Amino acid sequence: MIPRRIASELTHLIDSYPAVALLGPRQVGKTTLAHEIGETRPSIYLDLESDADRAKLTEPELYLAGHEDKLVILDEVHRLPGLFQNLRGLIDRGRRAGHRTGRFLLLGSASIELLKQSGESLAGRISYLELGPINGLEVPREDLNRLWLRGGFPDSFLAASARVSQRWRQDFVRTYLERDIPQLGPRIPAETLRRFWTMLAHHQSGLLNGAELARSLGVDGKTVASYLDLLVDLLLVRRLEPWHANAGKRLVKSPRVYVRDSGITHTLLGLETLEDVLGHPIAGASWEGFAIETLIAAVPPGTQANFYRTAAGAEIDLVLTLPGRRPWAIEIKRSLTPKVERGFHHACEDIAPERRIVIYPGVEPYPLRDGIDVMPLDHAARALSGG
Repeated sequence: MIPRRIASELTHLIDSYPAVALLGPRQVGKTTLAHEIGETRPSIYLDLESDADRAKLTEPELYLAGHEDKLVILDEVHRLPGLFQNLRGLIDRGRRAGHRTGRFLLLGSASIELLKQSGESLAGRISYLELGPINGLEVPREDLNRLWLRGGFPDSFLAASARVSQRWRQDFVRTYLERDIPQLGPRIPAETLRRFWTMLAHHQSGLLNGAELARSLGVDGKTVASYLDLLVDLLLVRRLEPWHANAGKRLVKSPRVYVRDSGITHTLLGLETLEDVLGHPIAGASWEGFAIETLIAAVPPGTQANFYRTAAGAEIDLVLTLPGRRPWAIEIKRSLTPKVERGFHHACEDIAPERRIVIYPGVEPYPLRDGIDVMPLDHAARALSGG
């Protein structure tokens, strides 16, 4: 078992709200974490992909009213979209009876409809928390390269060998394309979506060029935008928006796009071993995406994540604006002897960051001139988390 950093935050939210939605891709560990929470208090677990458990909710208010003193864990809750209206009535009646918090923990693979339906029905009664794949703060430093290679899905990371891990990820991609996405509504040919996902992996960390992707796929720009929205909503792709607070500069307006899990990136590109990855042109961009996911997972709630790039070439890989503070400027390098380009210095002059950090794959932090700190990934993540 790998302890997840958000477990304490999830417990706090359950103790503060009537309902909490834990969002994340399939197989990321939502059910395991929910069972851990459930073992600490009276609870029941219902898997809404199970016919037997769905049958129990034929009359949901009748069944759930008998368990108002327990935490009810509803897995794959998007399978019963009509349930949210029932939950609203149960929560309101429970409040009048003194059961104000800790009523429902909702687990969902897809944020699209779940957020829409729950937001409309449970406004003011629900809090949301995202569980991503295992990140660089959740494993020992000596396991970082394995985590980067295999990605953070637990079954992939903990697999007996690189080959078994690769096979798991191949099956994961195929299952998402052929079963899960069609179940969620969009009717997109699996092979077309696979090609699109693979193109994004080839362009890892690149600026989004919708017209180029549309030409390659033989579709129009609106279709590409809908494919991208789908993968972003499913928490499989990150769209990193550009910094836009400095009106005096000509700033790049296109977002950067990352396949969020590095192991999925490598599988889409057919890379099985660390040597395969290190010998591929994608290595630097893959490491950048891996670092960004760990850093964003470490920051306090309410932090804004952007990148900065001007038409003149001033650039910062990641700008993190913590609540109530000036931004942190973060450059990510795969080299053990990282060099900071002139564009980073110019960009820092533009945004006046609170801290200037270069992430590198070494083990020891050290200072550079101009107030720049070179740090291993885990050091920077702990600094951002306040730990």
